[in-house]
Amino acid sequence: MTTEPIPPKGLGPLAKRETRFAYALLLPTFLIVLSVVLFPLFANVWISFKPVTLGDLRAPSILVNERLMGDLAAVGDEADIRYRIRNSSRQSDITDVFMTDTLPATLDVLTFDDRCTIDDSAIACDLGDYEAGKREEIIVRVAATQAFVDAPINVKDTESAFDFLPENILLNDDFTLENFRKVFNASDFWPVLWASLYYTIAVTVGALVMGLFAAQLMNMTFKGRSFLRGLYLSPYVAPVIAVALAWVLLLDPGPGGTLNALLIQLGVIDGPISFLGQRAVDINILGMTLEFPVALTVVIVFEIWRYFPLAMLFILARMQSVSTDIYEAAEIDGATPLQQFRFISLPQLMGIMAVLFLLRFIWTFNKFDDIFLLTGGAAGTRTLTVNVYEQAFAVSNLGAGAAVAVVVFLILLFFSVIFFKFSPEDDA
Repeated sequence: MTTEPIPPKGLGPLAKRETRFAYALLLPTFLIVLSVVLFPLFANVWISFKPVTLGDLRAPSILVNERLMGDLAAVGDEADIRYRIRNSSRQSDITDVFMTDTLPATLDVLTFDDRCTIDDSAIACDLGDYEAGKREEIIVRVAATQAFVDAPINVKDTESAFDFLPENILLNDDFTLENFRKVFNASDFWPVLWASLYYTIAVTVGALVMGLFAAQLMNMTFKGRSFLRGLYLSPYVAPVIAVALAWVLLLDPGPGGTLNALLIQLGVIDGPISFLGQRAVDINILGMTLEFPVALTVVIVFEIWRYFPLAMLFILARMQSVSTDIYEAAEIDGATPLQQFRFISLPQLMGIMAVLFLLRFIWTFNKFDDIFLLTGGAAGTRTLTVNVYEQAFAVSNLGAGAAVAVVVFLILLFFSVIFFKFSPEDDA
Protein backbone atom coordinates (compact mmCIF):
# COMPACT_ATOMS: atom_id res chain seq x y z
CA MET A 1 0.00 0.00 0.00
CA THR A 2 1.42 3.34 -1.04
CA THR A 3 0.41 6.71 0.20
CA GLU A 4 0.31 9.82 -1.93
CA PRO A 5 2.59 12.64 -0.72
CA ILE A 6 0.63 15.44 0.83
CA PRO A 7 1.22 18.65 -1.14
CA PRO A 8 2.46 21.54 0.98
CA LYS A 9 -0.19 23.97 1.92
CA GLY A 10 0.06 27.64 0.95
CA LEU A 11 0.45 30.50 3.33
CA GLY A 12 -2.47 31.08 5.62
CA PRO A 13 -4.23 34.43 5.99
CA LEU A 14 -2.17 35.36 9.05
CA ALA A 15 1.13 34.50 7.36
CA LYS A 16 0.13 36.51 4.27
CA ARG A 17 -0.70 39.55 6.40
CA GLU A 18 2.63 39.23 8.21
CA THR A 19 4.43 38.99 4.87
CA ARG A 20 2.73 42.11 3.51
CA PHE A 21 3.47 43.94 6.75
CA ALA A 22 7.15 42.94 6.55
CA TYR A 23 7.40 44.17 2.96
CA ALA A 24 5.72 47.43 3.95
CA LEU A 25 8.29 47.95 6.71
CA LEU A 26 11.15 47.23 4.31
CA LEU A 27 9.81 49.42 1.50
CA PRO A 28 11.20 52.78 2.77
CA THR A 29 14.64 51.26 3.27
CA PHE A 30 14.50 49.65 -0.15
CA LEU A 31 13.51 52.93 -1.81
CA ILE A 32 16.25 54.86 0.00
CA VAL A 33 18.93 52.35 -0.97
CA LEU A 34 17.62 52.25 -4.53
CA SER A 35 17.71 56.03 -4.84
CA VAL A 36 21.19 56.27 -3.32
CA VAL A 37 22.54 53.64 -5.70
CA LEU A 38 20.65 54.38 -8.90
CA PHE A 39 20.26 58.17 -8.87
CA PRO A 40 24.00 59.00 -9.15
CA LEU A 41 24.35 56.33 -11.83
CA PHE A 42 21.39 57.68 -13.79
CA ALA A 43 22.67 61.26 -13.42
CA ASN A 44 26.11 60.27 -14.72
CA VAL A 45 24.65 58.50 -17.76
CA TRP A 46 22.37 61.49 -18.40
CA ILE A 47 25.26 63.99 -18.29
CA SER A 48 27.35 61.80 -20.61
CA PHE A 49 24.88 62.56 -23.42
CA LYS A 50 24.78 66.32 -22.74
CA PRO A 51 27.09 68.97 -24.28
CA VAL A 52 27.83 70.43 -20.86
CA THR A 53 31.01 72.07 -19.61
CA LEU A 54 32.03 73.14 -16.13
CA GLY A 55 30.95 76.72 -16.83
CA ASP A 56 27.46 75.60 -17.80
CA LEU A 57 26.71 74.61 -14.21
CA ARG A 58 26.37 78.30 -13.37
CA ALA A 59 22.79 79.14 -14.32
CA PRO A 60 22.39 82.15 -16.63
CA SER A 61 20.96 85.28 -15.05
CA ILE A 62 19.93 88.82 -15.93
CA LEU A 63 22.46 91.53 -15.19
CA VAL A 64 21.30 95.17 -15.02
CA ASN A 65 23.02 98.52 -14.63
CA GLU A 66 20.63 101.33 -13.69
CA ARG A 67 21.70 104.98 -13.88
CA LEU A 68 20.33 108.49 -14.33
CA MET A 69 21.62 110.13 -17.54
CA GLY A 70 21.27 113.90 -17.27
CA ASP A 71 21.16 116.73 -14.71
CA LEU A 72 17.95 117.45 -12.79
CA ALA A 73 19.06 120.65 -11.07
CA ALA A 74 15.94 122.74 -11.74
CA VAL A 75 12.23 122.19 -12.08
CA GLY A 76 11.38 120.94 -15.54
CA ASP A 77 14.83 119.57 -16.33
CA GLU A 78 14.60 116.29 -18.21
CA ALA A 79 16.80 113.20 -18.00
CA ASP A 80 16.77 109.50 -18.83
CA ILE A 81 16.67 106.59 -16.42
CA ARG A 82 18.49 103.89 -18.35
CA TYR A 83 18.39 100.18 -17.56
CA ARG A 84 21.23 98.40 -19.35
CA ILE A 85 20.16 94.75 -19.31
CA ARG A 86 22.01 91.69 -20.64
CA ASN A 87 21.98 87.91 -20.49
CA SER A 88 25.01 86.77 -18.49
CA SER A 89 25.41 83.59 -20.56
CA ARG A 90 26.74 83.32 -24.10
CA GLN A 91 25.41 79.75 -24.54
CA SER A 92 22.04 79.58 -22.78
CA ASP A 93 18.79 81.44 -23.39
CA ILE A 94 16.53 83.01 -20.79
CA THR A 95 12.77 83.08 -21.29
CA ASP A 96 9.92 85.15 -19.88
CA VAL A 97 12.00 88.02 -18.53
CA PHE A 98 9.90 90.36 -16.39
CA MET A 99 11.33 93.49 -14.70
CA THR A 100 9.86 95.55 -11.87
CA ASP A 101 11.21 98.69 -10.22
CA THR A 102 10.08 101.66 -8.17
CA LEU A 103 10.76 105.13 -9.58
CA PRO A 104 11.16 108.21 -7.36
CA ALA A 105 7.66 109.57 -6.70
CA THR A 106 8.94 113.14 -7.09
CA LEU A 107 9.78 112.64 -10.77
CA ASP A 108 7.28 113.08 -13.59
CA VAL A 109 7.39 110.26 -16.14
CA LEU A 110 7.28 111.63 -19.69
CA THR A 111 7.89 108.62 -21.94
CA PHE A 112 8.79 104.97 -21.47
CA ASP A 113 9.24 101.73 -23.40
CA ASP A 114 6.16 100.23 -25.04
CA ARG A 115 6.69 96.96 -23.20
CA CYS A 116 6.39 98.68 -19.83
CA THR A 117 3.48 99.86 -17.74
CA ILE A 118 3.61 102.43 -14.94
CA ASP A 119 1.23 102.54 -12.01
CA ASP A 120 1.98 105.56 -9.81
CA SER A 121 5.73 105.14 -9.31
CA ALA A 122 5.92 101.40 -9.98
CA ILE A 123 7.19 100.30 -13.39
CA ALA A 124 6.71 96.80 -14.79
CA CYS A 125 8.21 95.59 -18.09
CA ASP A 126 7.50 92.35 -19.93
CA LEU A 127 10.74 91.93 -21.90
CA GLY A 128 10.09 88.48 -23.38
CA ASP A 129 12.96 86.12 -24.20
CA TYR A 130 16.65 86.88 -24.04
CA GLU A 131 18.86 84.87 -26.35
CA ALA A 132 22.40 83.95 -25.32
CA GLY A 133 24.49 87.11 -25.00
CA LYS A 134 21.61 89.49 -25.74
CA ARG A 135 21.78 93.02 -24.28
CA GLU A 136 19.57 96.08 -24.59
CA GLU A 137 18.58 99.33 -22.92
CA ILE A 138 15.23 100.30 -21.41
CA ILE A 139 14.85 104.12 -21.26
CA VAL A 140 12.39 106.04 -19.11
CA ARG A 141 12.23 109.81 -19.77
CA VAL A 142 11.53 111.82 -16.60
CA ALA A 143 11.33 115.46 -15.52
CA ALA A 144 12.21 117.03 -12.19
CA THR A 145 9.58 118.53 -9.87
CA GLN A 146 10.06 121.07 -7.09
CA ALA A 147 9.91 118.25 -4.53
CA PHE A 148 12.74 116.42 -6.29
CA VAL A 149 14.86 119.57 -6.51
CA ASP A 150 14.35 120.21 -2.79
CA ALA A 151 15.15 116.60 -1.84
CA PRO A 152 17.00 114.73 -4.61
CA ILE A 153 16.65 110.94 -4.61
CA ASN A 154 19.13 108.47 -6.08
CA VAL A 155 17.38 106.22 -8.58
CA LYS A 156 19.61 103.34 -7.40
CA ASP A 157 18.07 103.45 -3.93
CA THR A 158 15.49 100.94 -5.19
CA GLU A 159 16.95 97.93 -6.94
CA SER A 160 15.15 96.58 -9.96
CA ALA A 161 13.88 93.01 -9.66
CA PHE A 162 13.71 90.38 -12.40
CA ASP A 163 11.61 87.29 -12.79
CA PHE A 164 12.71 84.87 -15.53
CA LEU A 165 13.08 81.23 -16.51
CA PRO A 166 16.72 80.37 -17.27
CA GLU A 167 17.42 77.47 -19.59
CA ASN A 168 18.91 74.54 -17.68
CA ILE A 169 21.34 72.76 -19.97
CA LEU A 170 21.12 69.62 -17.82
CA LEU A 171 17.33 69.39 -18.21
CA ASN A 172 16.75 70.50 -21.80
CA ASP A 173 16.23 68.13 -24.74
CA ASP A 174 19.67 68.72 -26.27
CA PHE A 175 21.47 65.36 -26.42
CA THR A 176 24.60 64.33 -28.30
CA LEU A 177 26.95 61.40 -28.87
CA GLU A 178 29.88 63.77 -29.34
CA ASN A 179 31.19 63.03 -25.84
CA PHE A 180 31.57 59.32 -26.61
CA ARG A 181 33.02 60.04 -30.06
CA LYS A 182 35.58 62.33 -28.45
CA VAL A 183 36.47 59.66 -25.88
CA PHE A 184 36.89 56.75 -28.32
CA ASN A 185 38.54 58.81 -31.07
CA ALA A 186 41.15 60.22 -28.71
CA SER A 187 44.64 59.05 -29.63
CA ASP A 188 45.43 58.08 -26.04
CA PHE A 189 42.23 56.19 -25.21
CA TRP A 190 43.47 52.67 -25.97
CA PRO A 191 46.88 53.16 -24.30
CA VAL A 192 45.05 54.51 -21.23
CA LEU A 193 42.67 51.53 -21.27
CA TRP A 194 45.59 49.12 -21.55
CA ALA A 195 47.41 50.87 -18.69
CA SER A 196 44.24 50.66 -16.56
CA LEU A 197 43.80 46.93 -17.16
CA TYR A 198 47.49 46.15 -16.63
CA TYR A 199 47.59 48.23 -13.46
CA THR A 200 44.35 46.74 -12.08
CA ILE A 201 45.17 43.08 -12.78
CA ALA A 202 48.75 43.39 -11.50
CA VAL A 203 47.68 45.12 -8.29
CA THR A 204 44.79 42.72 -7.66
CA VAL A 205 46.83 39.56 -8.19
CA GLY A 206 49.85 40.96 -6.33
CA ALA A 207 47.79 42.05 -3.31
CA LEU A 208 46.08 38.64 -3.12
CA VAL A 209 49.35 36.69 -3.38
CA MET A 210 51.06 38.89 -0.79
CA GLY A 211 48.01 38.67 1.45
CA LEU A 212 47.96 34.87 1.09
CA PHE A 213 51.59 34.47 2.15
CA ALA A 214 51.21 36.98 4.97
CA ALA A 215 48.09 35.18 6.23
CA GLN A 216 49.92 31.83 6.07
CA LEU A 217 52.67 33.32 8.21
CA MET A 218 50.24 34.92 10.66
CA ASN A 219 48.40 31.61 11.02
CA MET A 220 51.47 30.14 12.69
CA THR A 221 52.22 30.56 16.38
CA PHE A 222 55.49 32.29 17.19
CA LYS A 223 56.83 34.95 19.53
CA GLY A 224 56.07 38.50 18.41
CA ARG A 225 53.19 37.52 16.15
CA SER A 226 50.88 40.27 17.48
CA PHE A 227 53.51 42.94 16.87
CA LEU A 228 54.17 41.68 13.35
CA ARG A 229 50.43 41.58 12.60
CA GLY A 230 50.09 45.22 13.64
CA LEU A 231 53.13 46.10 11.53
CA TYR A 232 51.56 44.42 8.51
CA LEU A 233 48.38 46.47 8.96
CA SER A 234 50.19 49.82 9.12
CA PRO A 235 50.27 50.48 5.33
CA TYR A 236 46.52 50.03 5.07
CA VAL A 237 45.48 52.08 8.11
CA ALA A 238 47.94 54.95 7.54
CA PRO A 239 46.56 58.10 5.82
CA VAL A 240 47.07 57.91 2.08
CA ILE A 241 48.49 61.44 1.90
CA ALA A 242 51.16 60.52 4.45
CA VAL A 243 52.30 57.27 2.86
CA ALA A 244 52.21 58.76 -0.65
CA LEU A 245 54.39 61.67 0.44
CA ALA A 246 56.79 59.25 2.14
CA TRP A 247 57.14 57.24 -1.09
CA VAL A 248 57.63 60.40 -3.16
CA LEU A 249 60.45 61.50 -0.86
CA LEU A 250 61.93 57.99 -0.80
CA LEU A 251 61.99 57.74 -4.62
CA ASP A 252 63.01 61.35 -5.30
CA PRO A 253 65.79 61.50 -7.95
CA GLY A 254 67.29 64.53 -6.21
CA PRO A 255 69.90 64.55 -3.45
CA GLY A 256 67.23 63.80 -0.84
CA GLY A 257 66.09 60.58 -2.50
CA THR A 258 66.92 57.75 -0.13
CA LEU A 259 66.56 54.85 -2.57
CA ASN A 260 68.68 56.45 -5.30
CA ALA A 261 71.40 57.36 -2.84
CA LEU A 262 71.46 53.78 -1.49
CA LEU A 263 71.60 52.19 -4.97
CA ILE A 264 74.39 54.53 -6.08
CA GLN A 265 76.47 53.75 -2.99
CA LEU A 266 76.00 50.02 -3.57
CA GLY A 267 77.11 50.43 -7.18
CA VAL A 268 73.84 49.12 -8.59
CA ILE A 269 73.22 52.25 -10.70
CA ASP A 270 75.53 54.96 -12.01
CA GLY A 271 73.12 57.86 -11.67
CA PRO A 272 69.76 58.69 -10.09
CA ILE A 273 66.59 57.26 -11.60
CA SER A 274 63.32 59.17 -11.66
CA PHE A 275 61.17 56.26 -10.54
CA LEU A 276 57.95 58.29 -10.61
CA GLY A 277 58.85 60.47 -13.59
CA GLN A 278 60.41 58.05 -16.08
CA ARG A 279 57.90 56.48 -18.43
CA ALA A 280 59.84 53.40 -19.52
CA VAL A 281 63.28 51.89 -20.09
CA ASP A 282 64.40 49.39 -22.71
CA ILE A 283 65.60 46.05 -21.38
CA ASN A 284 67.14 43.19 -23.36
CA ILE A 285 65.76 39.72 -22.63
CA LEU A 286 66.93 36.75 -24.73
CA GLY A 287 67.96 39.04 -27.54
CA MET A 288 64.63 40.90 -27.54
CA THR A 289 64.35 44.55 -26.58
CA LEU A 290 61.31 45.15 -24.41
CA GLU A 291 59.93 48.39 -22.99
CA PHE A 292 59.60 48.19 -19.22
CA PRO A 293 57.14 50.70 -17.67
CA VAL A 294 59.03 52.26 -14.77
CA ALA A 295 56.58 54.71 -13.19
CA LEU A 296 53.57 52.42 -13.65
CA THR A 297 55.42 49.51 -12.06
CA VAL A 298 56.39 51.64 -9.07
CA VAL A 299 52.76 52.67 -8.64
CA ILE A 300 51.75 49.01 -8.82
CA VAL A 301 54.29 48.08 -6.14
CA PHE A 302 52.97 50.90 -3.95
CA GLU A 303 49.38 49.67 -4.37
CA ILE A 304 50.32 46.06 -3.54
CA TRP A 305 52.23 47.20 -0.45
CA ARG A 306 49.34 49.39 0.68
CA TYR A 307 46.42 47.00 0.16
CA PHE A 308 47.73 43.47 0.79
CA PRO A 309 46.85 43.76 4.55
CA LEU A 310 43.14 43.77 3.69
CA ALA A 311 43.51 40.51 1.79
CA MET A 312 45.58 39.12 4.65
CA LEU A 313 42.80 39.81 7.17
CA PHE A 314 40.10 38.08 5.10
CA ILE A 315 42.26 35.09 4.23
CA LEU A 316 43.53 34.72 7.80
CA ALA A 317 39.97 34.73 9.15
CA ARG A 318 39.05 31.95 6.69
CA MET A 319 42.17 29.94 7.57
CA GLN A 320 41.40 30.06 11.25
CA SER A 321 37.90 28.71 10.62
CA VAL A 322 39.25 25.52 9.04
CA SER A 323 39.36 22.59 11.46
CA THR A 324 42.86 21.56 12.50
CA ASP A 325 41.78 17.91 12.46
CA ILE A 326 42.07 17.93 8.66
CA TYR A 327 45.70 19.00 8.81
CA GLU A 328 46.49 16.52 11.58
CA ALA A 329 44.99 13.67 9.55
CA ALA A 330 46.94 14.74 6.46
CA GLU A 331 50.16 14.93 8.46
CA ILE A 332 49.59 11.40 9.79
CA ASP A 333 49.08 10.23 6.20
CA GLY A 334 52.49 11.71 5.31
CA ALA A 335 51.43 14.86 3.49
CA THR A 336 54.14 17.49 3.28
CA PRO A 337 53.39 21.12 4.25
CA LEU A 338 53.33 22.06 0.56
CA GLN A 339 50.84 19.28 -0.18
CA GLN A 340 48.70 20.36 2.77
CA PHE A 341 48.68 23.90 1.44
CA ARG A 342 47.85 22.82 -2.11
CA PHE A 343 45.19 20.19 -1.44
CA ILE A 344 43.64 21.43 1.82
CA SER A 345 44.22 25.16 2.31
CA LEU A 346 43.77 26.41 -1.26
CA PRO A 347 40.42 24.64 -1.90
CA GLN A 348 39.13 26.05 1.39
CA LEU A 349 40.31 29.56 0.46
CA MET A 350 39.11 29.72 -3.15
CA GLY A 351 35.71 31.16 -2.22
CA ILE A 352 37.02 34.04 -0.10
CA MET A 353 39.83 34.72 -2.58
CA ALA A 354 37.32 34.93 -5.40
CA VAL A 355 35.31 37.52 -3.48
CA LEU A 356 38.49 39.41 -2.65
CA PHE A 357 39.52 39.35 -6.31
CA LEU A 358 36.19 40.88 -7.32
CA LEU A 359 36.29 43.61 -4.67
CA ARG A 360 39.97 44.38 -5.18
CA PHE A 361 39.54 44.52 -8.97
CA ILE A 362 36.63 46.99 -8.73
CA TRP A 363 38.33 49.15 -6.09
CA THR A 364 41.64 49.24 -7.96
CA PHE A 365 40.05 49.98 -11.32
CA ASN A 366 38.27 52.94 -9.68
CA LYS A 367 41.37 54.06 -7.78
CA PHE A 368 42.29 57.70 -8.34
CA ASP A 369 43.84 59.29 -5.25
CA ASP A 370 46.95 57.10 -5.00
CA ILE A 371 47.94 57.58 -8.63
CA PHE A 372 47.20 61.30 -8.54
CA LEU A 373 49.26 61.82 -5.39
CA LEU A 374 52.25 59.84 -6.69
CA THR A 375 52.50 60.91 -10.33
CA GLY A 376 49.50 63.05 -11.20
CA GLY A 377 48.78 60.61 -14.03
CA ALA A 378 52.04 61.44 -15.83
CA ALA A 379 54.78 59.12 -17.13
CA GLY A 380 52.41 56.44 -18.41
CA THR A 381 50.37 56.14 -15.20
CA ARG A 382 47.25 57.76 -16.60
CA THR A 383 44.28 55.45 -16.04
CA LEU A 384 40.62 55.86 -16.96
CA THR A 385 39.74 57.32 -13.57
CA VAL A 386 42.48 59.92 -13.95
CA ASN A 387 41.08 60.59 -17.42
CA VAL A 388 37.66 61.25 -15.85
CA TYR A 389 39.20 63.92 -13.62
CA GLU A 390 41.19 65.52 -16.44
CA GLN A 391 38.22 65.65 -18.82
CA ALA A 392 35.76 66.97 -16.23
CA PHE A 393 37.96 69.46 -14.37
CA ALA A 394 41.25 70.06 -16.17
CA VAL A 395 39.55 70.48 -19.57
CA SER A 396 36.22 71.56 -17.97
CA ASN A 397 34.25 69.15 -20.18
CA LEU A 398 31.81 67.49 -17.78
CA GLY A 399 30.06 65.60 -20.57
CA ALA A 400 33.28 63.92 -21.74
CA GLY A 401 34.25 63.14 -18.15
CA ALA A 402 30.86 61.52 -17.55
CA ALA A 403 31.26 59.55 -20.80
CA VAL A 404 34.58 58.11 -19.57
CA ALA A 405 32.90 57.26 -16.26
CA VAL A 406 30.17 55.39 -18.16
CA VAL A 407 32.86 53.43 -20.01
CA VAL A 408 34.43 52.54 -16.66
CA PHE A 409 31.04 51.38 -15.35
CA LEU A 410 30.39 49.20 -18.43
CA ILE A 411 33.82 47.57 -18.17
CA LEU A 412 33.27 46.77 -14.48
CA LEU A 413 29.73 45.54 -15.18
CA PHE A 414 31.03 43.21 -17.90
CA PHE A 415 33.78 41.93 -15.59
CA SER A 416 31.29 41.36 -12.75
CA VAL A 417 28.93 39.36 -14.98
CA ILE A 418 31.78 37.15 -16.21
CA PHE A 419 33.09 36.77 -12.67
CA PHE A 420 29.78 35.64 -11.19
CA LYS A 421 29.31 33.21 -14.04
CA PHE A 422 32.63 31.42 -13.58
CA SER A 423 33.64 32.17 -9.98
CA PRO A 424 34.28 29.16 -7.73
CA GLU A 425 32.17 28.50 -4.65
CA ASP A 426 33.54 28.30 -1.16
CA ASP A 427 34.08 24.75 0.06
CA ALA A 428 32.83 25.38 3.59
